[in-house]
Amino acid sequence: MNLSIYTREFKRNIQLAYPIVLGMLGHNLVSLVDNIMVGHLGATQLAAVSLANSFVFIALSVGIGFSTAITPLVAQHDAKHDIEGVRNTFHHGVVLCATLGLVLFSVIFFGKGAINYMRQPQEVVEMAKPFLDIVAFSLIPVVMFQGYKQFSDGMSFTKYAMYAIIICNIVHFLINLVLINGFLFFPEMGVMGAAYGTLISRIVMVVYMHIQLKNNNKLSIYFKQFSFKKMQKSVINRICALGLPSSLQMFFEVALFVSAVWLCGMIGKNEQAANQIALNLVSATYMFASGLSITAMIRVGNQKGLEDFNYLKTVARSIFLLALILEVIFALFFIFMNGVLPYIFLDMAAPETLAENTQVFKIASSLLVVAALFQLSDGIQAVVLGALRGLQDVKVPAVVAFIAYWIIGFPISVYLGLYTNLGAVGVWIGLSFGLTVAAILLYLRFKRLTNKYITENTQTI
Repeated sequence: MNLSIYTREFKRNIQLAYPIVLGMLGHNLVSLVDNIMVGHLGATQLAAVSLANSFVFIALSVGIGFSTAITPLVAQHDAKHDIEGVRNTFHHGVVLCATLGLVLFSVIFFGKGAINYMRQPQEVVEMAKPFLDIVAFSLIPVVMFQGYKQFSDGMSFTKYAMYAIIICNIVHFLINLVLINGFLFFPEMGVMGAAYGTLISRIVMVVYMHIQLKNNNKLSIYFKQFSFKKMQKSVINRICALGLPSSLQMFFEVALFVSAVWLCGMIGKNEQAANQIALNLVSATYMFASGLSITAMIRVGNQKGLEDFNYLKTVARSIFLLALILEVIFALFFIFMNGVLPYIFLDMAAPETLAENTQVFKIASSLLVVAALFQLSDGIQAVVLGALRGLQDVKVPAVVAFIAYWIIGFPISVYLGLYTNLGAVGVWIGLSFGLTVAAILLYLRFKRLTNKYITENTQTI
């Protein structure tokens, strides 16, 4: 294999990916900051935030999954210089995202009573409920933001979302600093301060994104001629045909990780807190693969529009290779740093919480070793999935996700976590199995589809 045909694509891949990665790291930093600042209040507070965010993460996965339909459609229209096609996709996409955000908030707000039946520690449940109400409302602006983001990504303007999320994090950190412990005339609000910090910062984020895109000389044309009367059923159907299966796929994946929160909560609050620490660290490294996944969506979507399927395959494989290199580095990082990283989240100096924090530290360290093992599978399944979305292939990946995560991964997590002495480590071993099966099946799907397109294109010529 001549690796140079792939490595020479690295520069373009990185140019597109790095703003997306930085933006996603910033997105992840919102919950990371919450967990670090709240974690110093105690294991109960950290577990409560973890439990509440588990519901929000599931809903957000649906919103993000749906919004990914916008990127390949915009990229395909842009490659053909189809201004009207780009505008229609953008307008319809943002309206659909705003509607979906409102629906997701309503489902969580009116359905949060389910938290009482999940066998979680009672003190954690009572603290989680009010936090959940506020953070759930932030789904409306954050899913709207995704609509704007996926549009700008599809147009290869990947830096705007990065800047928006940087501003979001600055606002979020400052509000947390003021409201969690109290400052000047602001009251001490504890975990609720973190909830308001998340909501306000996400509103700022979507407002900033709208203003910046509208004022861009190249993109401003797509903000014109908007009218609810011009909404077309055919465009709505096209976005939904791609968005709904993508939502299901992402729901199946994120729900598997959220199930780990619930399963660890059933084992104990220390296990739940440790799971949240490890999950935050793994989520941070996953943002690199996720950024490359969107890069694959953009570049594969462009080449699909141009019908250059041989180059499409080369571009996709170059992204797969780049992701593999990064994930090997992250796996080694977790292995060598597993005895250090959990300290970031825990106050080991406070005598009153030393015993439980020591236990949380030990569990989190073990989880990071398991996390190192599935870095490769997690990264590969993410970037291959992005390439398949660029090909607008979304139904089969949704089925693959269900089989890999819920027929294979979840039962292993339940058995090893609840019925053996492995506990939280057993839960994460199940996650590893699910991700590995998904990576293999998705790659085989991509290989089959690209070979089919190349063969058909050759015969046409």
